[in-house]
Amino acid sequence: MTSLFEPARAGDIALANRIVMAPLTRNRAPGAVPTPLMATYYAQRASGGLLVTEATAISHQGQGYADVPGIWSAEQVAGWKRVTDAVHAAGGKIVVQLWHVGRVSHTDLQPNNGQPVAPSAITAKTKTVLIKDGVPTFVETSAPRALDAGEIPGIVQDYRRAARNAIAAGFDGVEVHGANGYLIDQFLRAGSNQRTDDYGGSLENRTRFLLEVVRAVTEEIGAGKVGLRLSPVTPANDAKDDHPQPLFEHAVRGLGPLKLAYIHVIEGATGGPRDHQQGDQPFDYAALRKAWRDTGGDGAWMVNNGYNGTLATEAVQHGADLVAFGTPFLANPDLPRRLKENAPLNTPDKATFYGGGAKGYTDYPALA
Repeated sequence: MTSLFEPARAGDIALANRIVMAPLTRNRAPGAVPTPLMATYYAQRASGGLLVTEATAISHQGQGYADVPGIWSAEQVAGWKRVTDAVHAAGGKIVVQLWHVGRVSHTDLQPNNGQPVAPSAITAKTKTVLIKDGVPTFVETSAPRALDAGEIPGIVQDYRRAARNAIAAGFDGVEVHGANGYLIDQFLRAGSNQRTDDYGGSLENRTRFLLEVVRAVTEEIGAGKVGLRLSPVTPANDAKDDHPQPLFEHAVRGLGPLKLAYIHVIEGATGGPRDHQQGDQPFDYAALRKAWRDTGGDGAWMVNNGYNGTLATEAVQHGADLVAFGTPFLANPDLPRRLKENAPLNTPDKATFYGGGAKGYTDYPALA
């Protein structure tokens, strides 16, 4: 049987094991520039087969939370280069998650304090994070404006530029963030997309932006270095669609011929119940994977949400190629060893998840 600790591949990227560090927003990049402390944090976790960075804005417009990193400027690229150098020196592989939050933002975080953008002018019933007097504070998102069709190609080019910058920064690849109610997911779902042009209405139209972004990124750096994250039934950030099964099967059938390195699927509600569903039927993840495989998708299939060692082992024995761990990796820099030895796990300190310095970030102990 396939073991969680066996080598694997994600497209062009050779992995030492099948354990992935999921993207975890930590709000420790003032001015959107990665810091030397971030290099320490990621290098500590380099024993994972693949590290996926915290979500990283492709542009100033794409930012939705205070002190999250970006990858649109030379200074940011240089900051990330310190991170990738440290991870590679420790023997790891790392990709950057490319992010545009769309409507999940606040005017304080936007260029010239403008409105966030979205497929349609529908405010997300969710919160974002601002830093007030040095303290992370959750606030309601601002009302967005609907993107003009003429603006959309520019955002696609922002993704292309971010992918190019990622390779310049030394990343082994990128993960396009198409999940959790952010911009790509907003275009996918009928609850946030009420457009009547070529980007709204039918499944073909609502998946158009996703496919345009992924094609641009693969053209820029090669499909073997590109992954994609999806979350078919999560309600995160007010993500709603009454018919997720046909929607996401249509999406992955369009993605299959592109030969991506991997698809990263959040099963259930992000950070919540694995059996969460939207609509009247349980979501069929096996059918989703089959739709991708049947249309040429031959990269790795990555699963995520509430996995422990036992569940992860079962997952790879039943066809998953990679398993992503979130909070356990946050508190356990040597998580692969702990899983292999069935060792106790450190308890995460929720008070230090967002913002701050080394405390609750780089000070979790590894096994002796």
